Amino acid sequence: MHETTRAHASYHFDTTASAITVWDFFKSVTEWKQWNAGVHACTIDGPFAEGAWMTMVLPDQEIILSQLVEVVEPDFFTDETMLGDITVRVKHSVSRISNECHRITYSIDVVGENAEDICAGVSADFPEVLRALAAQAESREGK
Repeated sequence: MHETTRAHASYHFDTTASAITVWDFFKSVTEWKQWNAGVHACTIDGPFAEGAWMTMVLPDQEIILSQLVEVVEPDFFTDETMLGDITVRVKHSVSRISNECHRITYSIDVVGENAEDICAGVSADFPEVLRALAAQAESREGK
């Protein structure tokens, strides 16, 4: 029997974009490829709400199915992906730091065999993704 392990990581990036603008980018899953180099394409099977399934195609054409398990607009959403016996949950949040600044945070939790390696692999591009998301959001607002 294999021992179940857990791993967690969190990354953030501060932006002058509003929470509403960042949220608009979050819920426009078909446009994620414009600011996330790790996404070739993404679709959702209905509204951006708890229970919806997203199908993400990675640049190498691997297909990942994730379900929205928490959605609290415009504060955060959490998606869950099952990779066999491994559970990967990523919480995407935006919070106010000041009137002119918000923090975008991606937190990942992995449960299962080789959790540390999977956590590191999945989250390796999070800093780059957060920077690109903030730049796109600020550009939309003209900041």
